[in-house]
Amino acid sequence: MQYAAIREEALAANLLLPKTGLVDLTFGNVSVFDAAAGVFAIKPSGVPYEKLRAEDMVVVDLDGKIVSGSLRPSSDTPTHRRLFLAFGSRGVRSVVHTHSRAAVAFAQAGADIPCLGTTHADHFHGPVPVTRAMSPVEVAGDYEWETGNVIAECFASLDPLDMPAVLVRNHGPFVWNTTGLKAVEYAQALEIVADMALRTLSLNPRATPAPDHLIDKHFLRKHGAKAYYGQSGGAGASPQG
Repeated sequence: MQYAAIREEALAANLLLPKTGLVDLTFGNVSVFDAAAGVFAIKPSGVPYEKLRAEDMVVVDLDGKIVSGSLRPSSDTPTHRRLFLAFGSRGVRSVVHTHSRAAVAFAQAGADIPCLGTTHADHFHGPVPVTRAMSPVEVAGDYEWETGNVIAECFASLDPLDMPAVLVRNHGPFVWNTTGLKAVEYAQALEIVADMALRTLSLNPRATPAPDHLIDKHFLRKHGAKAYYGQSGGAGASPQG
């Protein structure tokens, strides 16, 4: 099987999505990028998760050409391609898109997910941003590619590994990371902190973000140059606990 490694990694990550509760029906996809080969593997469009096999993963190059696979790739493939072009050189190897409910609620409200506490700060260095609204021309044109463009525009001054998620306004979340499993983990973390934020704001609509010094402490103890959280080499490490 051509590109077996990224196909197997993409399959494993895609099969996790329904187990995490992040997707309904077939609303979700994961891609995995091989920077050296300049290609990525992505879930085929509309295929039920329980029927997926590694050989079903479609391999696409950075020009958008299918280089291996007999099925039609996810309709979101141009967005994934645009993100690998923008972030692939910075260590991003996997992109996840879901319609997870709490994160979508913020996207539909056109609101960032505020960083209200340490659970959020362990994963995302500040509020998770929402993109600007897409114009009629962008929606009517190459819509999925333009979706990637508005994400890249939103990250003009953001490090994609400090902030490995975004909300596309009126649409939903895209999350990325260094491996397929890590990207799914962070998609789950995003949904958790979005749900926590919704609950917090329902209890106290005037709740304010955590102070910067607390956000920095929790993010940098895990991700910074002097990170000390977890075991050497990452064994057994998780963001909290």
